[in-house]
Amino acid sequence: MAYIEWTDDFSTGIRVIDAQHKRIIHYINQLTDAQNLKEPELTGEVLLELIDYTLSHFAFEESLMDDAQYDATTIHKQTHDAFRKKINAYQERYKAGEDISDDLFQVLNIWLINHIAEDDNSYAPVVKKNIPNINTTDNDDWLKKKIKRFFAGG
Repeated sequence: MAYIEWTDDFSTGIRVIDAQHKRIIHYINQLTDAQNLKEPELTGEVLLELIDYTLSHFAFEESLMDDAQYDATTIHKQTHDAFRKKINAYQERYKAGEDISDDLFQVLNIWLINHIAEDDNSYAPVVKKNIPNINTTDNDDWLKKKIKRFFAGG
């Protein structure tokens, strides 16, 4: 399986969100490595890290949309909820001993990448407008507290 490369198409222009998206892509690429090595235990570890990080990212992102008073937050949350359900089903299959890596990679590759490039870019202008210092050091304390809340220390 091929690596996913970060491109400007994924960029929201929100520094903290782009950094989180890059980390998600990094996890997906680590999952590719684990699969190529045919290491089920490593695949499971990376899978759990990816899921945990992605779910934390969703919560962070939803909070950011709420703070920015994005009017489509509910719809965006519903999209996240549908993905959470899908991922939970994959986790259960994995725990039952099923090899889900190829299926899951396809889901992650298609869903997350499309979600980042399309859905997340739809809220970015509202966040940048309503939280004007989102990309400056003026907001570092607020941002650090928010990151700590969702990522247990960042």
